[in-house]
Amino acid sequence: MAKLWQKANQTTDAKIEKFTIGNDPIYDLQLAHYDVLGSLAHITMLAEVGLLKKEELLPLAKELKVILASIEAGEFEIESGMEDVHSQIEFLLTQKLGDMGKKIHAGRSRNDQVLVDLKLFMRAEIQEIAEAVEQLFQLLIIKSEAHKNDLLPGYTHLQIAMPSSFGLWFGAYAESLVEDVELLEAAFRLANKNPLGSGAGYGSSFPLDRQLTTDLLGFEFPHVNVVNAQLSRGKTEFYLLTAISQIATTLSKLAMDVCLYNSQNFGFIELPDSLTTGSSIMPHKKNPDVAELLRGKANKLKALPNQLQLLTSNLPSGYHREFQLTKELLMPAIDEIKDGLEITRYLVENMKVKSDLLSPEKYDLLFSVEEVNRLVVQGVPFREAYQQVGQMIENNQFDGSQRNIHHTHLGSIGNLGLDQIQAQKNQVFQRFGFDKVNQAIAKLIAG
Repeated sequence: MAKLWQKANQTTDAKIEKFTIGNDPIYDLQLAHYDVLGSLAHITMLAEVGLLKKEELLPLAKELKVILASIEAGEFEIESGMEDVHSQIEFLLTQKLGDMGKKIHAGRSRNDQVLVDLKLFMRAEIQEIAEAVEQLFQLLIIKSEAHKNDLLPGYTHLQIAMPSSFGLWFGAYAESLVEDVELLEAAFRLANKNPLGSGAGYGSSFPLDRQLTTDLLGFEFPHVNVVNAQLSRGKTEFYLLTAISQIATTLSKLAMDVCLYNSQNFGFIELPDSLTTGSSIMPHKKNPDVAELLRGKANKLKALPNQLQLLTSNLPSGYHREFQLTKELLMPAIDEIKDGLEITRYLVENMKVKSDLLSPEKYDLLFSVEEVNRLVVQGVPFREAYQQVGQMIENNQFDGSQRNIHHTHLGSIGNLGLDQIQAQKNQVFQRFGFDKVNQAIAKLIAG
């Protein structure tokens, strides 16, 4: 099968062809939907600037929508011998429409074609990740409110430190996700810039209307400088993988807490039998394998930004074939973080919080700071109050049985500030502008 770049009488060794194509057809299937969208916008623009006849636009658009329907139905495939998704779609158009199908590539290079596919793909996937984060966030807020009065030992250096609560614990992870979404929104901003029209990285002598394709595809801005459009290859993926790795860090910490809190020596939460596994020789075991695997998978994701940096380091401007390999890092990571968010939500939803955890005498020292603060309120200088309580502890005279807690400031046990965390989340999500993007794509397909 002739390649898009192949000239007459040009052949490539089969071994070289296999090596250079690699796994691209597998990952390109995920780009097929977006390749059609990019082509729809491109031919609409070509017709507007006179590079495509008006009477050619309708059959091309109609056939592209037929291909789109086959993709959505799961019937589309990249045939053996095809180099990539772009070749397959152009081949199908040419089969159906003859030479008319060959006209869709005018003013494009495979470089900006795959760039726009990836931008559209990442933009859509960011929305799915954000929605999954939001679902977990809302559950954590509900759990935080429901368990705001269930106290929990707080630790520093894995030593009991001060009283905490499940309200604080759940709420902390909710707010952490909001901060993670800030990075995801930065990735969205970069993914939401249009590279179409940059060609191989140096533009075109055709009178392309790049603002028109920007509007048709719902992009916020075009990449203005055509060289910079190509510089964004690898950079956009890095932004997204960085956001994914940070979400993974939050999930990993939560999973580690679950492993600790579920163990008999802590015993703060209980996982239902349906969320645990057993041992082949120890009949008493109920292992939190789901939390351990979540932790492991999340930790793997944290390495990906560094891998991408190494893959694309020391490259001059312009396109280089290494960029093809970024898909092999990006696409599995997107699937894994969505899976991780879903399983975390299931884990949080089904765990049982234990009450009255601080009643045992072993937790008396958690309340030493409360006693120091009580003395300070009575007028004793803090350093003197600290020494007094420390001496009481050394002499085994400290009485922490009262369990008195007076935390009222924002973000503390008595004032979780969930409304403010919710407001921060709403503000971040409003900045994405998913509705505008989705409306533009729906109009492009319907037009």
